[in-house]
Amino acid sequence: MKTLYLKASAAGFLLALALSPAAVFASHTVCRNVVVQDQPKDQHQIAGMAIGAVGGGLLGHQVGGGKGKTLATVAGAVGGGYAGKKIQEHQQAKHTHVERRCHKVED
Repeated sequence: MKTLYLKASAAGFLLALALSPAAVFASHTVCRNVVVQDQPKDQHQIAGMAIGAVGGGLLGHQVGGGKGKTLATVAGAVGGGYAGKKIQEHQQAKHTHVERRCHKVED
């Protein structure tokens, strides 16, 4: 009785395997590592801009006299703000991690 059951089970399995779509279309999984940039907490680089503006304003204030001193302070603040933003932007671009991404490919 056991051999009859095993033969019937094996025959059913082979029939199911022959009729299944997987037997006609084989597939495999392809994976690759991808470097992903982390999302910064300060996306607009406000901290770098503020620190740069204060530093640039202080340096600009040391130059000139009268209205020239005011102009140098404003120019230093603007230039320092821009420089601070770019420096922070560059530093944030360094923060990355590697993710493994996989997908199925039909043969």
